[in-house]
Amino acid sequence: MKKPFIFILLLSFSVVIVSVVSSLLLYSDIDETKESVKNKIKKTQEITYEKIDKDDPIINVYDVDENKIKKMNMEEYLYGVLSSEMPSTFDEEALKAQAVAARTYVIYKIENNIKSGHKGADICTNSSHCQAYTSYENLKNIKGKDWMDSDYVKVKKAIDETRGQILTYNDKAILPLYFSTSSGKTENSEDVFSTKYPYLVSVDSPYEKQSPKYITTYSIEKSKFIKYIKNLYPQLSVSLSQLDNQVNIESRTEGGCVKIIRIGNIKLSGIQIRKILNLNSANFTIDYSGNEMKFTIKGYGHGVGMSQWGAQGMAQKGYKYYDILFHYFKDTNIKDIY
Repeated sequence: MKKPFIFILLLSFSVVIVSVVSSLLLYSDIDETKESVKNKIKKTQEITYEKIDKDDPIINVYDVDENKIKKMNMEEYLYGVLSSEMPSTFDEEALKAQAVAARTYVIYKIENNIKSGHKGADICTNSSHCQAYTSYENLKNIKGKDWMDSDYVKVKKAIDETRGQILTYNDKAILPLYFSTSSGKTENSEDVFSTKYPYLVSVDSPYEKQSPKYITTYSIEKSKFIKYIKNLYPQLSVSLSQLDNQVNIESRTEGGCVKIIRIGNIKLSGIQIRKILNLNSANFTIDYSGNEMKFTIKGYGHGVGMSQWGAQGMAQKGYKYYDILFHYFKDTNIKDIY
């Protein structure tokens, strides 16, 4: 060989280049795998669920404001529910997921003959008891013509395109609980409501950070904190000067909420503290500064079932409404009943 030095130099340079490129590709694959494991949620192949064509059922709705029972077409009732329960600015697939959940909730009530608080009706318009509802006329007055011409059409489309569809477990309508914002993970039903449902289990909810209530704070004077607790639990024994050391979070749920918190000589649940202080959720940490306690809260709502902001995040990532529902309600199916 006439120029062995040049050949060896070129060979060495090639080996270095190959090694660098291989390393970059390897680390890229590792990073991609990490991201995939962290965020990937299973997608279902394109499915059409419209299989049955029956008349819409007529349901009995107790109107809390008017204190009377009204007969309503189910789908028209749902227009008023979806307009009230989820922002109309949300993605179409998130709205569809909410539509199926809202419809399922009514059927669940009917199938289980749950009429308590409804004056004998199937469902009521009290949002703290059943689902929020706003009539067409009230929506026009509250939202205005522009909203009715654009967003209301979008809401109707989400209802119409999922007409008759409900979520089932063992071929029966589920209890499709939903809430605003999770802390990145939902809760097991038994950790919040004492009752265990096989489809209401803790799952990852990675797309929450866009929610305006993903993280909130609440500050209170230590003396007021003690007063609020003592009003409900007179047996409480704590020292104001030693409070920092006398309040300890002892355990958390799988979803991250406070399970047990010790305050002096008593133990309370995170849910009890949430109610006492009116916090956005039971997932919180506590910091102390001088005579103040600062609560940092993650999420908004009870945390069981479908996170609405999580559903919005999934929809923005390209997931269909059934992907969203199957993710938040484990081992369920969608059934078209009319």
